[in-house]
Amino acid sequence: MSAPFRICFVCTGNICRSPMAESVFRARLAEDGLDGLVEVGSAGTGGWHEGDGADPRTVAVLRAGGYEHVHTARQFHASWFDHLDLVIALDSGHLRELRGLAPTAEDAAKVRLLRSYGTGTAAGAGPGPAPGRTSDLDLIGDLDVPDPYYGDFAGFEECLEMIEEVSDGLLAAVRAALPGQGTATGHDAGRDASQDPHQPPEKESA
Repeated sequence: MSAPFRICFVCTGNICRSPMAESVFRARLAEDGLDGLVEVGSAGTGGWHEGDGADPRTVAVLRAGGYEHVHTARQFHASWFDHLDLVIALDSGHLRELRGLAPTAEDAAKVRLLRSYGTGTAAGAGPGPAPGRTSDLDLIGDLDVPDPYYGDFAGFEECLEMIEEVSDGLLAAVRAALPGQGTATGHDAGRDASQDPHQPPEKESA
């Protein structure tokens, strides 16, 4: 696989959840020294806000968290699958829509739920598909990052917390897929360095 490894986070309108995920993950990559090896973007399943900036509440939450943020909303297109390595859906509705949009089965396999990379401690969520499960669709609703758009500011803060809690798991999986980066470093030391980024980590035994 040649660098950069390309990831796109996708929500509904690309003004709330996916811009948050993009900013948080870009910061994680920079902290780990991988920002030159991984290209990160975001998009929405719809084009209602195309060309707009992020929701002001998203911007405020990111700034309060110390994240850099420059954003212009755009709509995801099926043709993008050809140059993307991983497409991260923020909820199960996006997962279904993106997999339905994928031109091939291989492209559909690139689509994962963000919270499937969690550790099982965040908001009661499991770590992703249990052994024997073939798809995140078996966990519909369990791993969603709820849309904060119609709620108050606290919903945006909760959204950011959910994203932060699972970003290290995604980082470890992506790092393991990069040539010469198989050894975990920093705050992700101890994770399985052989982890496939298209498969979330297995839950550890208690």
